Parts: sequence; structure tokens; C-alpha cells
Amino acid sequence: MGPYHAIMVHFPVALWTVASGILFFRAFSDGPLARAFDRVLVPLLVIGVVTGVVSYALGLLVWSPDTLQATPLGRNHMIAASWSLCSWVAVLFLRWRVGEMVWEGRVNRLIMVGLGALGASQLAATGTLGGHLHGAPAYLSELMRVFGWDVYHTFYSPTWVLLVLAVVIVAMPVLAIVTTRGRAARSQRQEAIK
Repeated sequence: MGPYHAIMVHFPVALWTVASGILFFRAFSDGPLARAFDRVLVPLLVIGVVTGVVSYALGLLVWSPDTLQATPLGRNHMIAASWSLCSWVAVLFLRWRVGEMVWEGRVNRLIMVGLGALGASQLAATGTLGGHLHGAPAYLSELMRVFGWDVYHTFYSPTWVLLVLAVVIVAMPVLAIVTTRGRAARSQRQEAIK
């Protein structure tokens, strides 16, 4: 299953990389090109999540869970893969459920930029660790070491990662509540005008 996993992961990596670029571009632009990119964001995320789930499942078949959990490298790869998949599922759900309102206001845009940056960094960590597992180390592991994550020895998540996740966990429901209330208020104003 190793070769299938190695081939399959290229699809979510490519799609989520493009999606993070779209998130950044759309957050800083209201132009017609940014809006056109935004229209393809949800389909890209859907295909990325589907191929991500398939890649994740194939990855579970490459090595037994006992083997992966016995080494820091394998365990951290599984953690990073789980975070990546969950992050992009959350971005998909938020963009699909809230719609274009995620781009209304500076705070919403910054939250989307933050989610895109978080998803992209988790994706990079997952790919780096997976490359090490397959015997193809990446130079990004040196950058990870600067941030306190030695791919061969660190058997935990650095504390700052947990803090970032806590902020995201709080920010996503807040964004959903604020956006939903804004949508309801706007609907009431439009009905009052009619």
C-alpha cells in the first residue's frame, strides 16, 4: 500500500495548496479574479477532503498502528495528518455553510487567512514527516527543529502548537455566530425595507 499512499497524497497536497493560495488572495482582494477563484474554492476543498480521506486510509494500511505509534516520527506524522485533514474539513465546512459572508469584514478575512496558514503549515509538516518515513528527508525538517520539533525525537506537540489550536477552536464558533447574526440582521433589514 505504500506506493498507493505516496501517489494518492499528491492530490490533497496540490488541492489544499491551491486552496490556501485562494484563501490568501481572496482575503486581500475583492476583484473579479479573486471572486472567480472563490467560486471554485468549495469544489477544490471537497475534492481535497475526499482525496485526503482516501490518502489517510491508505496511510493506515502502510504500517500497522502499533508500529506507527511506537516511534516519534510515525506518531507525529499521524498527528499532523489528522490535524491537516481536520483543518481542511473545518475550512470546507465554514466556507460552504457560511458562504461568501466569510469575506465580509476585516475580522472574518483575517480568520480565513489564519485558517489557511494553519492548514498550509500542517500540510507542510505532514508531508515533511511522511517524506522522512519513506526515506526522503526534506529540508523543512530543519525549520521544524528551529520551532522545537525534532522529527526523530520529539514525541509530543510543541506547546505553541497547542495554543494555536486552542485559538482556532475558539475562533471558528465565534466566526460562525457573528456571521449568522449578521446574516439574520441583514435579512431583517431587507424585509423591513420591502
